[in-house]
Amino acid sequence: MNIIRKLLAPLALWSLLAPLAALAQQPQPPSPEKLFDPIASVLQHPRCLNCHMAEKPFQKDAQVPHAQMIVRGADGKGAPTMRCAACHQDKNSADGRVPGAPHWHLAPTSMAWEGLSRAQLCRSIKDPAKNGNRQTMAQVIDHMKVDPLVLWAWNPGDGRSTPSLSHADFVKALETWAAAGGACSAGAK
Repeated sequence: MNIIRKLLAPLALWSLLAPLAALAQQPQPPSPEKLFDPIASVLQHPRCLNCHMAEKPFQKDAQVPHAQMIVRGADGKGAPTMRCAACHQDKNSADGRVPGAPHWHLAPTSMAWEGLSRAQLCRSIKDPAKNGNRQTMAQVIDHMKVDPLVLWAWNPGDGRSTPSLSHADFVKALETWAAAGGACSAGAK
């Protein structure tokens, strides 16, 4: 009988430890700070960054300065002699070369993301002084859901890339990040 117990003891121990070993091998959910990474991949894509600039817009995926030496202007809609609406209409041009969406303009200078790290960008979109005075994460998410200029990033016209996430997945990532507390990494200040 002792021999049988000695032989069965390792099996009994294994039956207790096997479920724990399986748990340890399961992928862990991302940390709350890492939940922002897919969001940052969209916000740092040329479709967003080209207009979230401090002085003048960029264009194309290569983010080259806008042709015709376009500048921001006092209201973010170009200089008095070269308004954004002179070329950019309410929708992309028929040939897709000139992008368009309702109320085409640059983001306010307070919302300039040029040169920001992911951590700085994360803090920026949560700060009402830097996010268009949106006081809650729900307001930020609503802006990302319905603003025509935001939506344009997923329908940019011929020859322009789109963000790596679909718009639906982007909104889902925003909602997941917000529900987890909207944490930002401690990265660059």
